[in-house]
Amino acid sequence: MGLRTRTRPGQFRPQVLVSQHGCATHWSDPLASLEVTIDAQRAAHAAIHALAHETAGGRWLLTGGGGYQLVQVVPRSWTHLLAEAAGSPLDPAALTPALWREYVTWAAAEKPPALMTEGDPARFVPFDWGYDPAGPLDRAILAARQAVFPLHGLPPHP
Repeated sequence: MGLRTRTRPGQFRPQVLVSQHGCATHWSDPLASLEVTIDAQRAAHAAIHALAHETAGGRWLLTGGGGYQLVQVVPRSWTHLLAEAAGSPLDPAALTPALWREYVTWAAAEKPPALMTEGDPARFVPFDWGYDPAGPLDRAILAARQAVFPLHGLPPHP
C-alpha cells in the first residue's frame, strides 16, 4: 500500500503524523497564560487530523498531555480529540453527559460544565499575517522556520 499524499517531490513525506494534545494551552491554565479556548483546541484537532490525511495517508498517532483543569477543560478537550480521531466530531453545542456531571459534582465537589465547549468560536491569525519583526517571540519563530522549514521543502519566510 503506497502513500497517498499531496506533497510535491522533494517535500517531507512522513509515514505517520504524531501529535501531542496537552491542555495547558487553555486560557484558564495557571502556568501557560495562553488565550486558547476549548473551541480552538477542537479546531486544532481537526486541522491536525486533516494534515495527517494530506501528508501521511491518514496515519495519525495522537497523545494526550498535561493540563491542570481536570474538570473544566481536560475531559472536554480530549473527548473532542477522540471523537475527531474516530471520524465523528461532536457538535460543539452538545451537552456534557448528565451522569458525568453528577459524578463530578459528587467526587470533585466542583460544578461541572454543562456544554462540550465554551461557545467561543476559534480564531486563528496565521503567523504570516501577524508577524512583528520587532517582537522577540516572532523573531524566534522566524529563526526556527528558517532553520527547519527548508529541510522539508517549505518556505521559511512569512
